[in-house]
Amino acid sequence: MEKEGQIPTATNGTEDKGIEVIGARVHNLKNISVNIPHNALTVITGLSGSGKSSLAFDTIFAEGQRRYIETFSSYARGFLGNLERPDVDKISGLSPVISIEQKTTNKNPRSTVGTTTEIYDFLRLLFARAGVAYSYATGEKMVKYTEEQIVDLIISEYANKKIYLLAPLVKNRKGHYKELFEQIRKKGYMNVRVDGEIRELTFGMRVDRYKNHNIEVVVDKLVVNEKDRQRLKDSLAQAMQQGNGIIMVQEFGQDTHRFFSRSLMCPTTGISYNEPAPHNFSFNSPQGACPHCKGLGYINQIDIDKIIPNKKASIYNGGIEPLGKYKNATIFWQIKAILEKYGCDIKSPIEDLPEEAIQEIMNGSDEPIHIKNAALGNSNYFLNYEGILKYIEMQQENAIRSAEQKWAGQYSKQVVCPTCKGARLKIESLHFRIGDKNIAELAAMDITELLDYLNAVEPTLTEKQQQIAREILKEIRSRLGFMIDVGLQYLSLNRSSQSLSGGESQRIRLATQIGSQLVNVLYILDEPSIGLHQRDNYRLIKSLKQLRDSDNTVIVVEHDEAIMRQADYIIDIGPKAGRLGGNIVFAGTPAEMLRTNTLTASYLNRTKRIMPRNELRQGNGHVITLIGATGNNLKNITVEFPLGKMICITGVSGSGKSSLVNGTLYPILSHHFYRSQQEPLPYTSISGLEFIDKVVQMDQSPIGRTPRSNPATYTGVFNEIRNLFASMPEAKIRGYKPGRFSFNTAGGRCETCSGNGYRTIEMNFLPDVYIPCETCHGKRYNRETLEVRFKGKSIADVLDMTINQAVEFFENQPSILNKIKTLQEVGLGYIKLGQPSTTLSGGESQRVKLATELSKRDTGKTLYILDEPTTGLHFEDINVLLGVLNKLADKGNTIIIIEHNMDVIRCADHIIDIGPEGGRNGGQIVAVGTPQEIASNPNSITGLYLKQEME
Repeated sequence: MEKEGQIPTATNGTEDKGIEVIGARVHNLKNISVNIPHNALTVITGLSGSGKSSLAFDTIFAEGQRRYIETFSSYARGFLGNLERPDVDKISGLSPVISIEQKTTNKNPRSTVGTTTEIYDFLRLLFARAGVAYSYATGEKMVKYTEEQIVDLIISEYANKKIYLLAPLVKNRKGHYKELFEQIRKKGYMNVRVDGEIRELTFGMRVDRYKNHNIEVVVDKLVVNEKDRQRLKDSLAQAMQQGNGIIMVQEFGQDTHRFFSRSLMCPTTGISYNEPAPHNFSFNSPQGACPHCKGLGYINQIDIDKIIPNKKASIYNGGIEPLGKYKNATIFWQIKAILEKYGCDIKSPIEDLPEEAIQEIMNGSDEPIHIKNAALGNSNYFLNYEGILKYIEMQQENAIRSAEQKWAGQYSKQVVCPTCKGARLKIESLHFRIGDKNIAELAAMDITELLDYLNAVEPTLTEKQQQIAREILKEIRSRLGFMIDVGLQYLSLNRSSQSLSGGESQRIRLATQIGSQLVNVLYILDEPSIGLHQRDNYRLIKSLKQLRDSDNTVIVVEHDEAIMRQADYIIDIGPKAGRLGGNIVFAGTPAEMLRTNTLTASYLNRTKRIMPRNELRQGNGHVITLIGATGNNLKNITVEFPLGKMICITGVSGSGKSSLVNGTLYPILSHHFYRSQQEPLPYTSISGLEFIDKVVQMDQSPIGRTPRSNPATYTGVFNEIRNLFASMPEAKIRGYKPGRFSFNTAGGRCETCSGNGYRTIEMNFLPDVYIPCETCHGKRYNRETLEVRFKGKSIADVLDMTINQAVEFFENQPSILNKIKTLQEVGLGYIKLGQPSTTLSGGESQRVKLATELSKRDTGKTLYILDEPTTGLHFEDINVLLGVLNKLADKGNTIIIIEHNMDVIRCADHIIDIGPEGGRNGGQIVAVGTPQEIASNPNSITGLYLKQEME
């Protein structure tokens, strides 16, 4: 085992050069060469946009993936997405590569933490093989017997008693059953029991067809004793055959009976279960899923409050949202007729209408509606009216076009399935238990609680159960342990994958990979520390080292100081971002790095620091007060957000920060200002909304999903630039309008490449080849459009300028300068105006959004919400980001940031710390106040780390 920070060397006497990358030129990489040691933990760091992901993912991982796919036949490759060879001279020493990125979160509502980690699969196996079944009708333990055991039980329990041996044929069903009675009479049976009464079988016998019946055939009548064992055995075999494996025994003269079965059965009611298999406990299988919600745990239900959002309005003035304002249409005539029946007017406020009338309008009428309307002439019409709810339901279920389904969907809400109560499984599956818990109850526990329960329950199992469960429990415990190691102890197995943050989903996959115990693999991870509190960082580092110590190579793109200091090797890419980056600034051990003067090293050795403002903002004296928040794990908390300040929401992972801000506060504000349909998590009330005029949520999602989107189009400055070119004398002579200078519409763009600037050549089983358009040579416009110039530059030349160049070029154009100047101020001077948005990093996309906000006319009453804005940002980027946020706050705006980064937390005016732990042990307000007050609070875990940072 090598010492910490020592690079592993080959054991066969030859020097191991590790992964050797020679001449990498992907994106902004400047023909770089670097060696990455094998079996080591290597951190790649550098400014946002410097080229870290270009080296790790777009070069090393892309080449590893391409080599793997090249081992397939050309036939198989034709079905796969063809991979482009990265622009690199040579990569040697590459082992099989697995990428664990943040972008691959599963959005399928059926995917959960349990299914992703495969722990739920092991739980299903455990319940199928070792679970104990109970009757859902009586709660009794289900029983099953062999035929020999049934004979023994009957002889011991009914000795010397006269009994009827019955085989059930019909259970609680309607019908006259004439044919059934005739069939069993022909088989030689003489008696049946119908609805508890023993009757003789006669020709043509039948029962009331409109009533529910229970029918059993009397197979034998006998006095039970040992000498008649063989007769009992033969009769039992006959009864089992007639009753499909189920028999009943009734003592002569008694009303009660007892069931016996070869299958699992309730001895009192006769309810039987099939033999359990793993698929019976899967909500993704028809054999296990709740039939009502199809295994989702929720159903869509039409929400009357969305159909009638304002009860003070009249139906005539659009009080029923789906219908809009009154128009001459059949449905309005019908509603008018219904209201007249109740003596009401269509112009009356809805709140003044009788409840019966509203119910009939919503749910339909039992009788045809009599319509008298001048537009129909003198005739009287009687039309069926099924109601507004029925119409919306039909659109939701049967609409062919997605637009119609989407329209109907806006009037519904998700509610917990009333059948399974959100457990997602059939009632039978929920009545198998390990200890006193069913599988849904185990899946609802957080990871720590589940591990404790399984440890406690194993000794209480029977010897047979323990033998079956031992290996399964060992596997489950191992995987739960890996999840705790990566800081996910607060999650539950039933948590939906689509509700996880990028960092959480990445750490789940990390835990799964550790559990798979592969060796000689190259792992590449993208900022695994995202969303992780300082306290949980040491566990993550331990997990990364565990991967490394299993003879794997681990490359991590990361900015976290603790992970950098614990790495074996660091590669620093820079010196700046974009075209000013892409060089190897440093490559070596952390100890060697601290002795250099690179930008990263200066922050690590504290010669450069992010410093808070000299004095805290006092705010404007107003607050938004959120009362009674109970969503997810929030414990009925009341929170005050002081306005005019920079507020940090802190707390350990899973404490309830996102539930409070993203799940409760933002949906309330979004609905208030923009009529958003997103449902907030439960809360009692909110006040103070009159003190802000809009809410803006800024995340790191791309500013556009296609290469046609770029910083110029997103910020709106491209409209101004097109207007400028359209005002040029040459453009006016030719009659060109601003639309002529758009590469998205026909007229001014190059039609050969449709304004893309390149053409795609399909190569069948080889990767597609992208070549510059031979007509426009990548400029995207036709020759006539490019002839219009401003200060000697065409529209294509302008789009090819960096922001810094554009600021100088447009210095006398205030409408343009204002917008691009803010891009320069947020540290994006190096990106090009026309750079495709798909090539921007998450941090760059977020700063484009911030710059767009900065350039808008400001009222000082905006509330900004940012969720971990430091994701993907270097220390220097964070410094720039804080400068921008401070500018926004200095204008009187309020900024709410969910954050774990201590540099940002130190710079806040006000901190709300949630905890004390994650999951069920979180959701409470631990501390509120200034950074100094939080640091001196002994109850705050965040305060403990903040205190160390401030010393």
